[in-house]
Amino acid sequence: MQGEWAGETVGPDAWETCRELIPAGSVFAFLAEHREVLFPGSMFADMYPSTNGRPSMPPQVLAATVVLQSLHGLSDFETVQELRCDLRWKAACGLGLYDTAFDPSLLTYFRRRLQRSGDPNRLFAKVREVVTATGVLKGRQRRALDSTVLDDAVATQDTVTQLIAAIRRVIREVPDAEQVAAAWCTAHDYADPGKPRIAWNDQAAREALVDALVTDALNLLGRLPEQQLGEAAANAVGLLALVAGQDVEPAEESDGRDGRWRITRGTARDRTVSTVDPEARHIHKNRTRHQEGFRAHVAFEPEAGLFTEVALTAGSGADNHEAAIARDLLADEEAPLTVLGDAAYGTGDLREHLQAQGHDPVLKPPPLKPAVPSGFTADEFTVDTEKGEVTCPAGHTAALGRPLANGSRQAQFKKLCADCPLKDRCTRSKTGRVFTVHAKYDLLKAARDQAATDPDWQAEYRRWRPPVERAIAWLVAKGSRRVPYRGVIKNDTWLHHRAAALNLRRLINLGLTRTTGTWTLTTAHA
Repeated sequence: MQGEWAGETVGPDAWETCRELIPAGSVFAFLAEHREVLFPGSMFADMYPSTNGRPSMPPQVLAATVVLQSLHGLSDFETVQELRCDLRWKAACGLGLYDTAFDPSLLTYFRRRLQRSGDPNRLFAKVREVVTATGVLKGRQRRALDSTVLDDAVATQDTVTQLIAAIRRVIREVPDAEQVAAAWCTAHDYADPGKPRIAWNDQAAREALVDALVTDALNLLGRLPEQQLGEAAANAVGLLALVAGQDVEPAEESDGRDGRWRITRGTARDRTVSTVDPEARHIHKNRTRHQEGFRAHVAFEPEAGLFTEVALTAGSGADNHEAAIARDLLADEEAPLTVLGDAAYGTGDLREHLQAQGHDPVLKPPPLKPAVPSGFTADEFTVDTEKGEVTCPAGHTAALGRPLANGSRQAQFKKLCADCPLKDRCTRSKTGRVFTVHAKYDLLKAARDQAATDPDWQAEYRRWRPPVERAIAWLVAKGSRRVPYRGVIKNDTWLHHRAAALNLRRLINLGLTRTTGTWTLTTAHA
């Protein structure tokens, strides 16, 4: 059941006794003064529906604790130590001088209740209500979009480790799997917690081990008895099937006919990097830099310095692309906005969506890549989508064909390239150039022209896009580049708590106070 605040503390009240020692204008002092109004007990009533059971710690205390924990990037144990020993934390959370706080596991239970509730991001939403009440965003119609890769909370596993861990999980979770493994899985002693004892600097030995482990995995999957599996067992079987296929391929020399396997050359798309956290992914930030973990997405008001929305995704796949998540980040915005973003957001679909919503997209167009180094780019071809034709830099014209499955169209210059003196600057193909026109070519072409020639567009982008980098720096400070939990759901809740804490700190720096029942900013900062 939901705990009630009795108004009594263990020892003298820390805030009343040590008020002069708590830094004025700090998050600690603000929560000490306004914790009960900011996070009233009623906003957590749905999380504690039972009227029976041992009373819990009042959620106002836990909410204030989670905000401070997220702001300072502390573990549950470190957070409770601060509550026990730091006067500022005691005052902020309403504890007495001699209060020993609570067991760290209570924070885990509180977050779990939040995640399983109908509104897991209510702390962020509550701080956003305060933002709205102050009017600090009134008349500020810019939103800058950006994303960053966050490292996962577990060690990235190699192919061998993932295969062994996945087989062990199936043996542990699936009924009768242990008997199947005893008969058919011989590459390793799966009861042994260590890695196989081989000469790891011997390539032939490593290849033989990978082949044997994949064979064990396939034998185990193929010989499990047909049965109805529970959630844990089904997840274990699915994970083994995934890791047994994502990193291996038939060995070239055998062409797969004798069942031999080797590690794939390259990285599988949407690759799972650990069986401990199957939702973490191998993410490319750019062509040369990659990380394992999750992707954090933010919408940021660059003038006031406030997060208007955040989201965390697994980081790979079309549904998790920056341009796709941008729609959700802006879904609650009503007034027309100027939306700023780098080239990752410059897709035709997002531009079309923003314009349909009445927004003005100031999105950097993706760079054009010539087919030949230092050769012609697509903008050096003249494209007339209405007439359905394309003219190349040499003056040859070819008709556009019918739309393909993705909506694009192609112009075949093949025969026209045969004797063209500019062929070496246009294509490497021996048969000639095939020019592909994007389904939203006119929209993208207009955006490239505007970015290249419009001084107002350039000034807007240069002035208001860079501050979002400051927001990302705030977000990953204090060790927060690495997420603290496993899985998308838990870390998405953490990200919202982190953004809520940063927004609250920013509002306090702008002079947040409460007068006559209303949240306001001081005149000097309004």
